[in-house]
Amino acid sequence: MRTDDHIPNHLHDGPDATDNKYAGYDDQKHTGDYFPPPAHTDYDTDHGIVEDHYGGKKLGMMRTTLIFFTNQVGIGILSLPGMLHTIGLIPGIFTIIILGVIATYTAYILIQFYRRYPSVRDIVDCAKIMGGLPLQIIVGIANVLNLCLICASANVTLSIGFNTISDHALCTVGFIGLPMVACWLLCMPRTMNFAGWFGIPATISILASVFIVVIALAVDGPHRDTTGYFGEPANEPIAMRLGPNPLASMNIQFESVLNVAFAYAGNQAFVTVMCEMRNPSKDFTPAIVWLNVIAIPLYVIIACVVYHLSGQYVVAPALGSAPGVASKVAYGILIPTMLGSGLVFGHTGIKYMYNVLMDSVIKSKAKLTDNTFLTWGVWLGCGTAFWVTAFIFANAIPAFNSILGISSALFVTWFTFGLANAQWIFLNWGQQFSTWRKALLSIFNWFLFFASAFLTVFGLYTSISDLNGRVKDPNDPLDVFTCTDNSLF
Repeated sequence: MRTDDHIPNHLHDGPDATDNKYAGYDDQKHTGDYFPPPAHTDYDTDHGIVEDHYGGKKLGMMRTTLIFFTNQVGIGILSLPGMLHTIGLIPGIFTIIILGVIATYTAYILIQFYRRYPSVRDIVDCAKIMGGLPLQIIVGIANVLNLCLICASANVTLSIGFNTISDHALCTVGFIGLPMVACWLLCMPRTMNFAGWFGIPATISILASVFIVVIALAVDGPHRDTTGYFGEPANEPIAMRLGPNPLASMNIQFESVLNVAFAYAGNQAFVTVMCEMRNPSKDFTPAIVWLNVIAIPLYVIIACVVYHLSGQYVVAPALGSAPGVASKVAYGILIPTMLGSGLVFGHTGIKYMYNVLMDSVIKSKAKLTDNTFLTWGVWLGCGTAFWVTAFIFANAIPAFNSILGISSALFVTWFTFGLANAQWIFLNWGQQFSTWRKALLSIFNWFLFFASAFLTVFGLYTSISDLNGRVKDPNDPLDVFTCTDNSLF
């Protein structure tokens, strides 16, 4: 029989009932749920701190917030004005806010899990604790593939920008390849500390580029000499829709909702970044709150303003809605943000692959931080394999909305919502209905878990059906590995 009379009472209420950063370690020892830190980890049993494998915990709250802002407020924001025209202004605003609040809640679950199991290094370690080796393998593969898709979408956006800036001076395959090489180089430093500083210009660039688009639209208006978003007649007065657009099929409307989920795709990298913070138990929650206190209103304001100024002539990515030279300038200024997204998400994927190879395949006894031919060879090999895969994805799905929709349906809904809800259920198993508050949270988390499953199945069907229809349409220029100007897609 277990004797735990000496355990503080608050530990019996589950990790969501306390902010005590020492609770996880003590609770694990007494419940038998303790997972020891990995072999290359220095664990301080007095303070519950896991030292980072890559040179110490160097990230404070401010730089962590900048990293979170870089990997979240980027690609997704550019799809939101078009989303409003698809599902309507009122439903669109409601969707942005609700998904933002849920994303904040699920991010908070991650720090609860970390406090209970402070040895986790990434979202895959969390899956291993919850489901053993089978779930670890499934989530590990999905983790890398999703990060590849997110990086691919960043480079598709850059290729659209380069095509716009240069008036399609180079084959689109080449315009996808150039930023891939740049991102590969940026990912070669083995510490996330570099990404913390890169977040400053990346944050400035996304805000500046959108600001330029808004000013240009306010002064000159959008391109009206072409057909609208859903083929509306040219040279018509700008119109906004409060409700769903009758010209948009259900598939397209559902894909637009998935694009909103993509705007909150940062959760997948949060655990990896958390492990490089000086004091994640203290600083992670404020960083998440600051991120979404800024991001959610920013998403709503930018989406509404751009849609109000461009109406049915809105374009995805939204920077293309600006007339003439303004869109070229905006895309030029956006480059640091897209490179920053590639850096943060790419580094997260490469580090996971590196950890797996060093710990489980090569089984090296060297520290992960050692500067040896072996460690650098494995890191360079993982980085090259990751970005080659992302290059293939980007050329296989070179359309902005399509690659966002498929990524969101297949992976983002799980990594942003579903897996976090599963973590809450795991942490509170056996206590889910112990109080009325727990019961409500349990129902909420189970609902989000099954909603994620629905979004995956139905969302993947709609996204692939839409993409397949476009590829087969002889009047649509979309194709795989194409030299065609993808700013026209």
